[in-house]
Amino acid sequence: MATKRDYYEVLEISKTSTVEEIKKAYRKKAVQYHPDKNPGDKSAEEKFKEVAEAYEVLSDEQKRAKYDQFGHEAPGGFGGFGGGFSDPFDIFSSFGGFGGFGGFGSQRGPRTNRGSDLRVKVKLSLKDIASGVEKKIKVNKFVACSHCRGTGADGGTAYETCSTCKGSGVVTRVMNTILGQMQTQSTCPTCNGEGKTITKKCSYCSGEGIVREEEVITINIPAGVAEGMQLSMSGKGNAARHGGVNGDLLIVVEEEQHPELFRDDNDVVYNLLLSVSTAALGGSVVVPTIDGKVKVTIEPGTQPGKVLRLKNKGLPSVNRYGTGDLLVNISVYIPENLSDSEKATLTGLENSPNFQPSKSVKEKIFSHFRKMFD
Repeated sequence: MATKRDYYEVLEISKTSTVEEIKKAYRKKAVQYHPDKNPGDKSAEEKFKEVAEAYEVLSDEQKRAKYDQFGHEAPGGFGGFGGGFSDPFDIFSSFGGFGGFGGFGSQRGPRTNRGSDLRVKVKLSLKDIASGVEKKIKVNKFVACSHCRGTGADGGTAYETCSTCKGSGVVTRVMNTILGQMQTQSTCPTCNGEGKTITKKCSYCSGEGIVREEEVITINIPAGVAEGMQLSMSGKGNAARHGGVNGDLLIVVEEEQHPELFRDDNDVVYNLLLSVSTAALGGSVVVPTIDGKVKVTIEPGTQPGKVLRLKNKGLPSVNRYGTGDLLVNISVYIPENLSDSEKATLTGLENSPNFQPSKSVKEKIFSHFRKMFD
């Protein structure tokens, strides 16, 4: 899965840049990589979309704050063009097109089709989340027809320049109004903005340029992801009709419940149930962790509600800011059924000073109880 570049790096600005500085950096990059200035250059087209995506996040106060805190792995993600972001050409047009940057003319040129995004859910165990994992999934999706190379035209060549728009993808109309002549542009109705028309359709895809197939996709899940988090694989979604840019594959994380451990952010929690004798006398017990079992020492006189902390036995932060802990919460089992001799033993001990809670123990337990409701 391709790693997205840092948005600040994309626009070549610092994290303290003002909104005006962000706009200025976007203008410069958008003009540099615009498809009209780089015809046929797919790399420039992808960079044009990349700078538009970076601008849309960093120019929005709330999105920028979310990005600064979580990066690209923010809960819920930031979407993608067609899945949350605006059309990159619309963003460019809002600045006045090329005309707003130096008078090159504002015509966009033939429309580039974009395939739709796909969304899949991937179930992960705590062990998967702790170390990161590679998953292979089968996805039924649209791919480019191999017989016409995705063009929809027989043999990939049975098409011609649109006679209506002369290949521009747009038609221009001039209207006389009381304010003078006004010029408008709209998508060419003959070719739907593609700039070309098919003279003979491909028989395999019926002229669509796409067919449905099953594809096995390898997904690399980073360590530390959480329930509901969304990852994106650029270009792994549905192929576009008549060529163009593939949509993205959006991966939504689902956590499988561990049989014994519970997740609390980057910490994991285990409830340890001790016998009365072990809590009173102390000893050694075995507790589960994400990747195995470990021995834990129980001090004599351990009270219920005490929490033992095993450092770095939790989950890593998805942003690599450290690792959580394993929190072992102590509970004590009180016998429910006693024999006559057991009852007699406990009755004999009931009045012993050592079987009466001290003031300090009471305060410690009640303090822990109060914190649960703060």
